[in-house]
Amino acid sequence: MSTTEGNGKESSRWAAGVIPYKQMGYWKPDYVPKDTDILAAFRLTPQDGVDPEEAGAAVAGESSTATWTVVWTDRLTAYDNYQGKCYKVVPVPNTEPRQYIAYISYELDLFEEGSIANLTSSIIGNVFGFKALKALRLEDMRIPTHYLKTFQGPPHGIIMERELLNKYGRPLLGATTKPKLGLTPRNYGRVVYEALRGGLDFTKDDENINSQPFNRWRDRYLFCMEAVHRAEAETGEIKGHYLNVTAGTMEDMYERAEFAKQLGSVIIMIDLTIGFTAMTSMSKWARKNSMILHLHRAGHATYTRQKNHGVNFRVVSKWCRMLGVDHIHAGTVVGKLEGDPNAIKGYYDTLREDYVKENPLTGIYFDQDWGHMPGVMPVASGGIHAGQMHQLLDYLGEDTVLQFGGGTIGHPMGIAAGATANRVAVEVMVQARNEGRDYVREGPDILMKAARWSPELKAALDVWGDITFDYESTDVPDAVVTPTPVG
Repeated sequence: MSTTEGNGKESSRWAAGVIPYKQMGYWKPDYVPKDTDILAAFRLTPQDGVDPEEAGAAVAGESSTATWTVVWTDRLTAYDNYQGKCYKVVPVPNTEPRQYIAYISYELDLFEEGSIANLTSSIIGNVFGFKALKALRLEDMRIPTHYLKTFQGPPHGIIMERELLNKYGRPLLGATTKPKLGLTPRNYGRVVYEALRGGLDFTKDDENINSQPFNRWRDRYLFCMEAVHRAEAETGEIKGHYLNVTAGTMEDMYERAEFAKQLGSVIIMIDLTIGFTAMTSMSKWARKNSMILHLHRAGHATYTRQKNHGVNFRVVSKWCRMLGVDHIHAGTVVGKLEGDPNAIKGYYDTLREDYVKENPLTGIYFDQDWGHMPGVMPVASGGIHAGQMHQLLDYLGEDTVLQFGGGTIGHPMGIAAGATANRVAVEVMVQARNEGRDYVREGPDILMKAARWSPELKAALDVWGDITFDYESTDVPDAVVTPTPVG
């Protein structure tokens, strides 16, 4: 990032040697982004003495066409078209060391159509280890509809999923089989049956149950689908178990998915750890085979949780909606895992809404028009229970899957009773909302009254009613509501 040549004179744009990224054209404060541009907001923490605008220009350059020195082959291209352009750098208040948000614009033809692998290789592929920066985080992106239309999107989406399941007007209910490792296939299937017959819509493999010696995938699928079909016959409802098809090769994943289809499953599951290309391939398979596709965001917090470095989960949410999943875990607010209320709202809006307005309070940096791409059903899981139902409905809405793993399987009256407690809780809360009651304020009272005629719910409230996970979130939007003085 030297600003002069060895002789002390300012370099020209095409002189051999090292010149500032700003001078190479990657800083364009007068640039007005086009509707077709891809936009990115990066959080920068420059090294001491590094000009923030130069740091922003460096990120723009290294995520598009630049290298560390002038190369004459740039002149063989329309380089000013292909250059990323940092057009604004804004300081983030109350940060130490100082942080800045750099806004960068990219021409559409820098990216391969329909490829999240290419998009991410460009935007985050080579800049996060840049020595001139102490830390770097991708906070948000604006994807133009011109580029969105090259992606399939969710295999089905929220509306079609509800039609496939014939379930409307309330959150869907699920549970992850516990313990997630160690059960034999038959005992695993028993958990699935009890939870589904008790009132849940779904049960789920967890992220790390694939095909271990104690529970091979084919045996587990057989016992789980036997449980699903028995529960469907007993309740008259469509049920599902997220059969995890994650494996070491795509060939193995396709084999597992095909077997799940043969057994009559309505849903399969993949882990984020399989990578964007494999996820896209499974999305295409799921659409072709009318299979709901659930994504467990395994591993995401290794790069999404820290405030100053990595990739914000709202960006991962956009990428996953584009490449096409029907479900994705997206936070609970009240559970045991990371989740600021405003940040979670931003994630859920990104996944579900057709048009998302810029909103600093929820961490949304750009307007995003999804061009009528179907929405993704967010999944809330991790430390939630029936006693929080009023909060869950308020924070997350009804187009979500609420997964009560321990809050079902740990019920003192058994698994089926745990499922019944959750089903009663959601139905009485939805009824209260539909009647126009202040269900958030009255929530505990609504649950206690229902517990008078539901021993399953009463037992759940007795055990977990006072359980909360109140920890300060590590990742919150920078903007906060400023109270207005009265009078």
